Amino acid sequence: MGQREYGASGWVGIGVPQANPTIEMEMRRFLPSGVEPLTTRLTSSSSTSDKRLIEYIEQLPIFLTAYDVLPLDAFGFACTGSSYLVGTERESEILASASARFGYPTISAAVAIREAAASINARRIALLAPYPQHLIDAGVRYWEAAGLEIVAVQRMDLGSMDTREIYGLSSADAMMALNSFDPGNADAILMSGTGMPSLYALAPAAEMFGRPVLSSNSCLAWALLRELGYNTSPWIAHGTR
Repeated sequence: MGQREYGASGWVGIGVPQANPTIEMEMRRFLPSGVEPLTTRLTSSSSTSDKRLIEYIEQLPIFLTAYDVLPLDAFGFACTGSSYLVGTERESEILASASARFGYPTISAAVAIREAAASINARRIALLAPYPQHLIDAGVRYWEAAGLEIVAVQRMDLGSMDTREIYGLSSADAMMALNSFDPGNADAILMSGTGMPSLYALAPAAEMFGRPVLSSNSCLAWALLRELGYNTSPWIAHGTR
C-alpha cells in the first residue's frame, strides 16, 4: 500500500462485540489525531452471554481475517468478559498465536489493564463492574491469577443475566455507583466492561478518590498508543476531545 491519506500515525484495529455501541465512540476520543481506529465486529449466534463471550476470543483468528491485506499497526481485543471466562493462560495462547500469524501486536483489554496497573505500581485494585455475579467472580479469579489483589468489589446490578444490558448504562451511572463505593486501601480503581460508557467518569472519579481510576477502554487505548510509540498516562490515555 502507498502513503496513507488517513492514519499517518497509526492504524489500530479494534475487535468490538457485535452489539457494543460504546467502544468506537470512546476510542475516537481517546486516540489522538493521526491515529485511526479500524473496527471489526466480534460475532456469535449463541443464545447465552457466556457462550458468546467465549466464542468472541476463541474465534479471534476468523475475525482478524476480515481485515484481509490491511496492514494494521496493532490490534485491540475489546472484551474483558471474554478474558475472564477463558482465563489468563488460554488468553495468552490466543493472543500470542494471533500476533505471530497476522504480524502485528494483538492485545486484549484485560492484558492492557494489567500492563497499565503495573506501569503505575498498582497491585491492590478496587473493582466496579456491571456484570452478573458469576462473571464478577470469574473476573476476580482472573485478576488474582495475574498477580493483582482485589481489595473491594462493587457490582452494578443490570437486572438481567444478559451482559448486553450494559449498553444501556452511562458515565453518570458509573459515577452514581462510585459515589457509594469504598475502595479501601486500593492503589487504583478499575471500572471493568468495554460496553459501559465511563470516559466522562474517569477524571471526576480520580478527583473524588485521589488515586488513579482505570477503565477497560482507557487502558486499551493507552496500550495501543504505546505500541505506536506514544508515551501517555494509562488512566486517562490521551485526554478527551
